[in-house]
Amino acid sequence: MSKLLEKMSDLNDLVLQGKAMEAFEKYYDENVIMQENESEPIVGKEANRKREEEFFGNITEFRGANPLKVTLGENTTMVEWHYDYTHKEWGVRNYSQVSVQEWKDGKIIKEKFYYNN
Repeated sequence: MSKLLEKMSDLNDLVLQGKAMEAFEKYYDENVIMQENESEPIVGKEANRKREEEFFGNITEFRGANPLKVTLGENTTMVEWHYDYTHKEWGVRNYSQVSVQEWKDGKIIKEKFYYNN
């Protein structure tokens, strides 16, 4: 198994165990760029940490996450996730999302999320 596949599998396992922030600290670069669809990208680990903490802090009921498909390329991984939760501001969310990650030196340097609102 390639090192990248091992890292991606561990990251996904941490998310499934409810340890998304631990996965973030372990696998995301200090200068990571994260972007939701075509929204303005958020640059830097500190700014993205705050965004992630705010997101998870607003989930009032978490019913599940399931990685449906995983793809691996050269320094790129993609995961299609299905999520089901209730968010304090957005209400019930039950949808699929594709996360595309670019890796460098064992860390995610860029991640973009594609989903339908």
